[in-house]
Amino acid sequence: MQQDILINWSPQETRVAVVEYGAVQELHVERTLERGLVGNVYLGKVVRVLPGMQSAFIDIGLERAAFLHVADLMSSITSRHADADNAATSAAALQPIEKQLFVGQSLMVQVLKDPIGTKGARLTAQVSIAGRLLVFLPQDNHIGVSQKIPAAQREDLRQRLQALTGDMGGGFILRTNGEDATDAELGEDIAYLRKTWARIKDAALRLPPTSVLHQDLNLLQRVLRDMVVETTQSIRIDSREQFDQLKLFATEFMPATLQRLQLHSGERPIFDLFNIDEEIAKALGRRVDLKSGGYLIIDQTEALTTVDVNTGGFVGARNFDDTIFKTNLEASQAIARQLRLRNLGGIVIVDFIDMLRDSHRDAVLAEFQKQLARDRIKTSVNGFSALGLLEMTRKRTRESLAHQLCEPCSACQGKGVVKTARSVGYDILREILREARQFNPREFRVIASPKVIELFLDEESQHLAGLSDFIGKPISLQSEAAMAQEQYDIVLL
Repeated sequence: MQQDILINWSPQETRVAVVEYGAVQELHVERTLERGLVGNVYLGKVVRVLPGMQSAFIDIGLERAAFLHVADLMSSITSRHADADNAATSAAALQPIEKQLFVGQSLMVQVLKDPIGTKGARLTAQVSIAGRLLVFLPQDNHIGVSQKIPAAQREDLRQRLQALTGDMGGGFILRTNGEDATDAELGEDIAYLRKTWARIKDAALRLPPTSVLHQDLNLLQRVLRDMVVETTQSIRIDSREQFDQLKLFATEFMPATLQRLQLHSGERPIFDLFNIDEEIAKALGRRVDLKSGGYLIIDQTEALTTVDVNTGGFVGARNFDDTIFKTNLEASQAIARQLRLRNLGGIVIVDFIDMLRDSHRDAVLAEFQKQLARDRIKTSVNGFSALGLLEMTRKRTRESLAHQLCEPCSACQGKGVVKTARSVGYDILREILREARQFNPREFRVIASPKVIELFLDEESQHLAGLSDFIGKPISLQSEAAMAQEQYDIVLL
């Protein structure tokens, strides 16, 4: 499997496409104005200590001072030895905050929550640095393993990680996606994290208070840290400035990726090479056409994602069973790709076309699992249910592509449908009747979309006139082009 990574950069947005077998498999988008501060490390300055709240306000160079609670302050007499499976040390075990901090004091802090509305950022003094496979806890010596990894494997993984980290200080927690990592991969992550911490400590000694000591990696840097694999042939970027910065980052932290970095300087935009903008447009639609003539319908809800497989116009096989089998086989490949492309996480229900033969079911399931094995994100397939539905989960790592690029329709509010003009018209007639029983205006005026007004002037004119006679009041009509079909106002004159 040969892989190419294409990066399209602009001051407002970075877009990354992972291409395998000549087709886009993953899309990543990061917008400059939407990048948060979570994970950033600052040299803060204490501006206020509140003993009654056991908290302090810290200036980290933002518009509003950030908030630090005593529970998030690394005590000088208490070290964190809490197991990864247990809760952190309670605030009650710490010294009062007024005995640990004073106004004007410099303090290394990390952002836990971004500022929201009138609230400043939430901070912690217990710094942690995330890598691809591990989380480094420089102020701790604990070795932990993610709770999401089965309990039976945790102790072996903990001992293996202990042997790799040695006695150089600092603690590590193995992340879920590091469960199957090799010693070499873990060793690379450990080296990267220790080097990052060394740079943070050096910056804390050199820079004045309110300075940024470390920023969480941007999408360009995460490409080198998280997406490059042995089969990656090239990493092509279309910005000279970002190419030079990426080379510096790679030289210091990811030297093995240097030879794969390439500057794209062709006349055609880099995303035009593989029709990636067209793929993005397709990835935002419900329907995905298959080469055979079949198609998928993908619906994303709050709780889960459903995928419905249909034969469409595919009648190429000699009998109907073979037609269904071949459509499902092709669909299993397409679904695995769409999960990656759209970054769909959580529970996924796939409604394959019903198969009568167990051998066909087993073959489709095997093909689906084979395609999912190429996914960097952890997946778990539970097989077919009693109703013939295939149930699976895919770990949520970030917002789906649709949630990143789209918002609910202002007309239908995300329902996907709107009432017909006739339904809206009848709603208006009922509303006028209700208001006529409560009020006694000179006239009722209906302001609605052009389609609804047109209906009242034509097909529903008799009903409108009958209501006007019944209530004994004139009803006038006003068309408003800016109104959606379900919107209307009834004005009492």
